[in-house]
Amino acid sequence: MKTLFFSAISLALLHLAAPQPHRPRHDHLKRNGPVKVHTQVDYVTVNAQDVVVYVDSQGKPVSTATVQRNQAPPTSPPAPPPSPSPAPNPLPPPQPQPQPQPQPQPQPQPNPAPAPAPGPDKPSTGGPAPSGPGFKSGVSYTPYNADNTCKSTQQVATDFTKINGYDVIRLYGTDCDQVSNALAATKGSNVKFFLGIYDLAQVQKEADTISNAVKGDWSRVNAVSVGNEMVNKGTDPGTVIGAIGQARGALKAHGYSGPVVTVDTMVAMTNHPELCKASDFCAINCHAFFDGKTPAEKSGEFIKGWVDRLGKATGKTVVVTETGWPTRGDPNGVAVPSQENHQAAMKSIQGTFADNVILYSAYNDMWKTNTQGTFNAEQYWGIMGNAPSA
Repeated sequence: MKTLFFSAISLALLHLAAPQPHRPRHDHLKRNGPVKVHTQVDYVTVNAQDVVVYVDSQGKPVSTATVQRNQAPPTSPPAPPPSPSPAPNPLPPPQPQPQPQPQPQPQPQPNPAPAPAPGPDKPSTGGPAPSGPGFKSGVSYTPYNADNTCKSTQQVATDFTKINGYDVIRLYGTDCDQVSNALAATKGSNVKFFLGIYDLAQVQKEADTISNAVKGDWSRVNAVSVGNEMVNKGTDPGTVIGAIGQARGALKAHGYSGPVVTVDTMVAMTNHPELCKASDFCAINCHAFFDGKTPAEKSGEFIKGWVDRLGKATGKTVVVTETGWPTRGDPNGVAVPSQENHQAAMKSIQGTFADNVILYSAYNDMWKTNTQGTFNAEQYWGIMGNAPSA
C-alpha cells in the first residue's frame, strides 16, 4: 500500500514568519557607565498536525489519520499498513495539555549556598580546543559588580580561580578591559575565548580593542561574535549581516582568520536563516526554561530538537552559545527554578551533547534586574552561585 503525507507545517511556518509577540529574553545591554539591564526572551512553540492518507496500489484513497507535529523535527513517519483492507481506524486527536494555574508570588528567601557545582562532564583533554566548533565544554562570564561597575583586574583573576575544566569561555563585549583581564587571568592555560563585539555601531573600535588585548596572538581565540540577539531585539537582519562583514574585514586586517558569527535566539535564527549563512557557523541561545512546557530533566532533548532543525535548514554546524537553568525565581509552567532542577538540567544537557555547548553562566549575574517577564530569575543562573569576588 502506498502512503501520502499532506503537512500542515506550512501554516506554522507562516506563523513564524509573522512578527512575534513580546516574550521574555536575556538582554545584554550596551554599557555606558552604570546601567540597569532589562531582560526579555522570545521563544515560540509551534504545534501542527499532519494528515496521513493511505492509498492502495492503484492510488485510490482507502483511509486517513492525523498525527501531531511538535516544534522539534519529527522522527520517521509511521509504517504503512501491510494491506489495503481492512482500512485502519483513524488515530484519536491528541488530548489538549492542561494549562498551568497562576502561581502565588513567593516570599523572598535568603540566597542558599548552592551545592558544589561539578566540573563539565566533558573535561578538557589537556590540549587547546580547536577554533570554532568542536570544543568539549564551555561557560559564559561577565565582569560586572552588583552595582554595575567594572570588576578590577584582581577581581577578574579571583573569579577565574574557580572556573576550571572548560575548553572555552564566552565574553560578550570589550568594555571593562574584560578581554585583557580574562587573558591575563588564564595565562599559561589552554583555555580559549569566544569573544564578542557587542555594539554594531562600534565594530571597528571593538575589533581594535580585541586586537590590542591579544597582542598578535590569536591562538587563544575560539571565535568572535558580532552582536547578541540583535534581530530578536528588533534590529534588521541586513544590518547585522553587514556588521558581520565589517567585523570580518577589520579582524582580518589585524591578523585574525578564525570564525566570525552573530548570535541570536533559536527562533530568530529559524525565521532568518540568512544570519546563519552569513556566519561561519550557526550560533544560538537556547533555554528550555523559557519554553514553559519542558521540565528540567528534558532540557537536553528540547535543545537538541532546535539544533537538529537549524542544522538541517542551514547545512551548518550549530553551536549553542547560551543554555542553562535558574536556581531561584518564579515557576514558568512546568519549568521551576531550584537548585535541584538546575542540577537536573545540567545533567540532561551534558548527557545529550558531547561538544559545542556553552553553559550559562559561571556565576550569578547580580548586576542584572529581576522582572516578572523573566520570572524574577535573571540574576540566578550561575553554575557556581555568587562570584568569589562579590
